[in-house]
Amino acid sequence: KRILPVYSVERDDRVISISFDASWGGDQTMRILDLLDEYNAKATFFLVGIWVDKYPELVKEIHDRGHEIGNHSLTHPHMSKLSPEQMKSELSQFDNLLEPIIGRRTKLFRAPYGEYDDRVIKTVREAGYEVIQWNIDTVDWKPERSAQTILDTVLPKLSDGSIILCHNNGYKIEQYLPTLIESALAQGYSFVTVSDLLLDGETLIDVNGVQKPAQ
Repeated sequence: KRILPVYSVERDDRVISISFDASWGGDQTMRILDLLDEYNAKATFFLVGIWVDKYPELVKEIHDRGHEIGNHSLTHPHMSKLSPEQMKSELSQFDNLLEPIIGRRTKLFRAPYGEYDDRVIKTVREAGYEVIQWNIDTVDWKPERSAQTILDTVLPKLSDGSIILCHNNGYKIEQYLPTLIESALAQGYSFVTVSDLLLDGETLIDVNGVQKPAQ
């Protein structure tokens, strides 16, 4: 039986999470933060250490506006090619960079490239992090995808407990993000951080990566 990360959460209260991976570029980040403020939406940003090093002022801005920061590794490696010690070093060195900026360490991890195996999940959880994937992908890193194509792909898939993957410097993000948020709000959804989406107490993760109550 494969060990799975969390792809989505079993909820029945119209909450979803939007997440942004940041490993290159920062020029659209302030616009994203302004949009999230405008709609009172909270998000989780999975940052890479090299991005934190380059944009400390944006890291602080993300945190100061009430959003969550997750660990996306120090150097964005293929985690399954590392030893357990190297994996844990990627995680801890990222937090060593982050903590002086925001005053806290991370609780959530997203694997670079979305790549993982049982050994990666086991090692990361042993280090004290929950591993987060997504069940809806905007694929906004592809320049040929139009904003409308992204919306046509994402909006029909929205459901309670969904986790959406975006990139802070994704192509067309300034065009598609306002409509995505407005459409979700119109359907009665609210946007919370991934930590607020996750369930408390004893849980399990089913064969589809859905986090559920253990009972």
